[in-house]
Amino acid sequence: MKKWYAEEYNFEIEVTGFLRSDHTENYCRNGEEIGDKYVCTYGCRVNEQGYGICSKMMQLLYGDMQAVRSGGDLTLVGGSEPLAKDYVCPDGCVCFQIYNESDDYRLFYLGQELKSIEQDKLYFPELSHA
Repeated sequence: MKKWYAEEYNFEIEVTGFLRSDHTENYCRNGEEIGDKYVCTYGCRVNEQGYGICSKMMQLLYGDMQAVRSGGDLTLVGGSEPLAKDYVCPDGCVCFQIYNESDDYRLFYLGQELKSIEQDKLYFPELSHA
């Protein structure tokens, strides 16, 4: 692979808990454990042990990651912060949190007005395609 684009956003995805029990054996075929972290930009990354995030979970995350890349505010879709949101996997077993600690704040269109996520931290990268 020859990556040619320098991604503007790094997302950290962390396993924060279990919904059905205190372990994932016989519930999650990916074997997630509390504290497991995945760091990704555009593609799906692997954790420190070399395993990739569940593909079903990535389907849920992808739309919100794209929204953030386009200037979206995750609080408008259930997030706890503009750049953070909690999820439960599609199988109802594992709890995840995704967050982005970027300084890249953008304007987000809300009806008739432009509203700043954080007025004093506006930043528009030169290479932005959003």
